[in-house]
Amino acid sequence: MVNDDGDRVRALVDGAPVSVVVLDDERRVVASNVGLAPGRRMGDVDDALVLFVGGLPELSAYQELRAGFTAAVSHELRTPLARLLVLLENATLPGADIPDLVDQARQEIQLAGELIDDVLFLGELETGREVVSLGRTRALPIVEEVLAAYADRAEHAEVRLVASGGPEIELPLRSRMIRVVVENLVANAVRYAGPGSTCTVSVTQEASAPLLVVSDDGAGVSPGDLERLFERFYRADQARTTRGTGLGLAIVKHVVTAAGGTVDARGAPGKGLEIVCRFAAG
Repeated sequence: MVNDDGDRVRALVDGAPVSVVVLDDERRVVASNVGLAPGRRMGDVDDALVLFVGGLPELSAYQELRAGFTAAVSHELRTPLARLLVLLENATLPGADIPDLVDQARQEIQLAGELIDDVLFLGELETGREVVSLGRTRALPIVEEVLAAYADRAEHAEVRLVASGGPEIELPLRSRMIRVVVENLVANAVRYAGPGSTCTVSVTQEASAPLLVVSDDGAGVSPGDLERLFERFYRADQARTTRGTGLGLAIVKHVVTAAGGTVDARGAPGKGLEIVCRFAAG
């Protein structure tokens, strides 16, 4: 019986129909079917058709992370699908308000579609298919366009949107990536800040380093939630009844860090939330 990752790898290597050499992070042989002794440090492996470079613990951790993400996506997709099924069943009952049920069903389908889009987009970012940083782009015009697009949604949520900063300031991102970051941060504020709050999106510079800051004076978050805001699918307690995908802030962090920047969140209950995206000086 094969009981651990090392035994699994060795069993797979021994049974492989091609030449295989598995190396750890220090280029030492972990397993081989071409007569190389375990522990031997290697340079180039010319004859092996398959070469894996990486430690077994990292492989196991990656597999665990991937499995966890797949499980989380499955769980998140079940929620709108379960609600959709209930709505369809209710539509068959006598006296059902069909137009209202159809409208609710449409919202559930839209939510599932948004979740799928976010998962695919995050996957593109992680596999490097989506180029994040391509030159530098003036950010304020894009910020103003996003706020205009969110005006109706913000008005419905009773959240005021404000843009500020220098129109000449550039961020090291493609225009589409700036739009993705701002849209997700504004959507987060509109969804969670609460009625009567103001969300300000500012583009400034600090010691020649450009900053994109989205802040609100709304409900805020607890210290425990603050530490986990950028985790995939994580929602603070007050956010669990809303219709977000739970991936928006994770996407923001991935885009900003891929461009060499950092993301920090500050806030407290009743004192709003501030998210600072800091980029390297141009």
